[in-house]
Amino acid sequence: YQRRVRGLFKSMSISTSTKGRSIVIGSDHGGFELKNILIEYLKSQSYDVSDVGCYDNKRCDYPDIAQKLCQQIINGTYQKGVLLCGTGIGISIAANKINGIRCALCHDHYTAKMCRQHNDANVIAIGGRNTGPEVAKEIINTFLEEKFEGQHHSNRINKITNLEQQEEKQKHNC
Repeated sequence: YQRRVRGLFKSMSISTSTKGRSIVIGSDHGGFELKNILIEYLKSQSYDVSDVGCYDNKRCDYPDIAQKLCQQIINGTYQKGVLLCGTGIGISIAANKINGIRCALCHDHYTAKMCRQHNDANVIAIGGRNTGPEVAKEIINTFLEEKFEGQHHSNRINKITNLEQQEEKQKHNC
């Protein structure tokens, strides 16, 4: 029992050896309030946080935010990103339209763990209207701490990459 409780508390906070780590985060108006809470939390955990918008709660379009954030991942400026919209659904769909992005919509610790271990997700999406701040922090902690397991999962990631490449070829052949 004590081991499980200690493990739970360990998973609830990012280790203090995060100095020098950075992450990019973005939201539309539906995720704006939660994004600001998460930015402060990540900074308190010694993360450098880059915010690609939005910068107030005025209506904006989540595909624009997804594109800004994902460009930062694709060009190598950041390794991982967090996107938020009202439910996380729309912004995750938009992010996954960008080659090289593997965005997972996460609702809890388990989905965050699996998206890293099995899918090598480089971006997660969280619903700002349906995820509480403490659950969102736990999701981010797990996303940042978990590692890709590789092995047979690598073959699946390669198949996803091949799908992206086939799509690119079809665009250029039309």
